[in-house]
Amino acid sequence: VMKKICFLLVLFLCPFSVFAIDLASNAKSAIIIEPTTGKIIFEKNSNERLEPASMTKIMTLLLTFEAIDNGRVSLDDMVNISKRAEDMGGSQMFLEAGSNIRLEEIIKGVSIASANDGAIALAEFIGGSVENFVDMMNKKAEDLGLSNTHFANPHGLHADNHYSSAYDMAIMASNLISHEKVLNYTSIYEDYFNKPDGSRTWLVNTNKLVRFLEGVDGLKTGYTSEAGYCLTATAKKGNVRYITVVMGEPSSDIRSSETANMLNYAFNSFKLNTILDKSQELGTIYIDKSKQKTAKIVVKNPVTELISKEKDIPNYTYNLKVEKITVPIKAGTKVGTVEILDNEGLIVREEDVTISYDIEKCNLWETFLENLMTIIKGKKINKI
Repeated sequence: VMKKICFLLVLFLCPFSVFAIDLASNAKSAIIIEPTTGKIIFEKNSNERLEPASMTKIMTLLLTFEAIDNGRVSLDDMVNISKRAEDMGGSQMFLEAGSNIRLEEIIKGVSIASANDGAIALAEFIGGSVENFVDMMNKKAEDLGLSNTHFANPHGLHADNHYSSAYDMAIMASNLISHEKVLNYTSIYEDYFNKPDGSRTWLVNTNKLVRFLEGVDGLKTGYTSEAGYCLTATAKKGNVRYITVVMGEPSSDIRSSETANMLNYAFNSFKLNTILDKSQELGTIYIDKSKQKTAKIVVKNPVTELISKEKDIPNYTYNLKVEKITVPIKAGTKVGTVEILDNEGLIVREEDVTISYDIEKCNLWETFLENLMTIIKGKKINKI
């Protein structure tokens, strides 16, 4: 009886952590995060350095989509396939040396079928060489503050000094899905790669949850004998998305089932509350010597919080602090901050604010007229 009372007491005090104990029990490490807030709602050895296997390709795809969004390359660019790419072992899309393949087709092969030959082709195309691309991967990891990650190749086959952690993989995944186009490919369960010679390679997604679990639209599996079975997954329902990582699972079925349990736990236990929407106006300010005269103040990014489904949404108040604005100024430029206060008046968040549109400076004639009207108004006031 005493044991039962103690269990119920712990259950009452820690309603989420008790259920979370059995999550990913077979994995060497695991994590669940909500990417917009960065909140970790479950973790297990999440900073342990382990081999990521083909989850490595998350970084390969991240650098590829950065190059696309920066305009350095295009999905329609033709990629010349090297002998090094053709000779890659493991999972493949069967690229042939000397052929020219659209970049988008290679992205599909890597995203869906975890093609190692495709990863080499991307590395050579984006980085100029595999070695230079690996340097880019490690530089990006450093920029993201990933202290438990180091890459030796772009595909994830076993290599010395090639490791990451569940936490680091989750951060990489969060950055990758900010390039939303990638989900157009990682969400495909099966497709075909049409080769230049007329033959086709059947591409089947190594992440079975894309087909069998509602909301899953990515992201990347991994397996080597040294790494075990790994999976970085992401799913979205309504306005909330989660990212999960499991590393070192004993089988692909357990990898999928424990990932599904983690995602279901997250969706069933938490909700995302939008405190301030990006388009929500916080106030209007007068801007001297500008054509527009006034500007609307908005937050630079949506402000959200992850809270228990059992908790009522708090009522917040705001304290706006705007700096002196010098024109011209572009929308998106920080012009101050907004303090978000809870029901007791305590500051719980502070976020940057900006203006919702560009503000132009008056030209000399407009400045003259503005000054003249100020003088005239002043005289009228004096007469009164």
